[in-house]
Amino acid sequence: MKTDIEIAREAKPKRIEEIASSVGISDEYLEHYGKFKGKVNLSINDEKLNDQDNGKLILVTAISPTPAGEGKTTTSVGLVDGLSHIGKKAMICLREPSLGPCFGMKGGAAGGGYAQVIPMTDINLHFTGDFHAIGAAHNLLSALVDNHIHWSNDLDIDPRRITWKRVVDMNDRSLREITCGLGGTGNGIPRQSGFDITVASEIMAVFCLASDADDLKKRIGNIVIGYSRSNEPIRAKQLKADGALSALLQDAFQPNLVQTLENNPAFIHGGPFANIAHGCNSVVATKTALKLADYVVTEAGFGADLGAEKFFDIKCRKSGLKPDAVVLVATTKALKMHGGVKKEDLGSENVDAVIGGCKNLERHVKNIRKFGVPVIVGINDYITDTENEHAAIIDFCKKMGVACKISSHWEKGGEGAADLAKEVAKLADSGTSEFKTLYDDQMSLWDKTEYVAQNIYGASEIIADKKVRNQFKKLEDDGFGDYPICMAKTQYSFSTDPLLMGAPSGHDVPIKEVRLSAGAEFIVVVCGDIMTMPGLPRIPAAENIDVDENGLIQGLF
Repeated sequence: MKTDIEIAREAKPKRIEEIASSVGISDEYLEHYGKFKGKVNLSINDEKLNDQDNGKLILVTAISPTPAGEGKTTTSVGLVDGLSHIGKKAMICLREPSLGPCFGMKGGAAGGGYAQVIPMTDINLHFTGDFHAIGAAHNLLSALVDNHIHWSNDLDIDPRRITWKRVVDMNDRSLREITCGLGGTGNGIPRQSGFDITVASEIMAVFCLASDADDLKKRIGNIVIGYSRSNEPIRAKQLKADGALSALLQDAFQPNLVQTLENNPAFIHGGPFANIAHGCNSVVATKTALKLADYVVTEAGFGADLGAEKFFDIKCRKSGLKPDAVVLVATTKALKMHGGVKKEDLGSENVDAVIGGCKNLERHVKNIRKFGVPVIVGINDYITDTENEHAAIIDFCKKMGVACKISSHWEKGGEGAADLAKEVAKLADSGTSEFKTLYDDQMSLWDKTEYVAQNIYGASEIIADKKVRNQFKKLEDDGFGDYPICMAKTQYSFSTDPLLMGAPSGHDVPIKEVRLSAGAEFIVVVCGDIMTMPGLPRIPAAENIDVDENGLIQGLF
């Protein structure tokens, strides 16, 4: 089998105006970024699309991730190609990849095999410059904060209570904790700070939740950068930062249009962290796609306990989106790992381990059903899978009353996903979705957190010391009590212990701290050690990336 980059390079892409035309985007709304990339002007919604009916919204999520991989993005792309293969008008909405994972350990996020979005190298590297714009906007606000303190500090900002860091789109552990303002009075006030990776920026979360340009500016203005000496929240609009930041984001806010290997349209726009933020592509891209296609496939980061829950309780709650169906992705390898098999032994058939690992699958199915959305299980087919292992998964799903289809999109593209696509379209068209969020806005922040922990993670209770409990109360006293909860925990387990696989129950969920995202309008509840600035592995992927004698990039995956 050829590598992903070799497959992508051999593709025969259509010019971006042809892709746009296939879903009714005329040239007046398309900004060209070369031959095969474009941005769609959001004025198309008010001027052309608002009166059109929405298509069906399909969420792709997954079981708890393992080192064996699940292929959620690959399945999402394969599903769109599969829907098109059976004659449906479909689009996909994905997040943009971050440079950090590309040069680190995870690699890119453009799918794989014969289920990819292209141009693969562009998407995984600088793309259309959105992340650079988001990083610049974030760091402009950082500079304005320090500049205000340096000159007058009329807002009486307490340097010890500044919560707004700086960002860079690279894995760099040396920047996690820094001291800035050193070198004398002309260089500002010395204080402790740090860097996050760009995808962890609240600007990124705001960017992806804003409904239009006016909402984007309002949310930016509402960002809390820290507190005054009297412990009152200080917002970006008090620094008169909202206008300039919005100007930096004006072009980036337009959704990016590209295509799959099979020339089906794809919006790739925004990319918030899936643990510290909500892990979904932009609302504006999703809503625009729903006006352009009959079926829109999107995905949420990590497993369903993090990704799908936040998609439902944050993105859908804030945007009014109502999903029609959910595809839960699993692989035999991942199920075997949840069943106790070591990574080096995954190549051997082990039906008992597959059945044991299905407890993780079962928990996710039950959780999704709590939101009132019908679900189907999609098995991402590997060449090492056996018929007996597939049969065991299908039989387990049958006993749960959920359909299960094997999909070979990685090897065969849309044709290999046709069976899954037929069942997904049937489910989305069934009208059986009765979407609801998990909890009400009026619940206390503590109760919301405990409700998620008990009903999604299978925990017995949440625990926190007095300092953290006081943080919950402070946020409610400051008027943020009606915000949804954005849980930040390990993606590898329903618990906060990444080594506790399967479907653990009765565990405690310790709350380490609580963070306010006033612009994004959610409360981040940190459970355990969560890195907002990753580090590179011992052997980073960057060591294998190069440009050959023909000017072609090699080594991306």
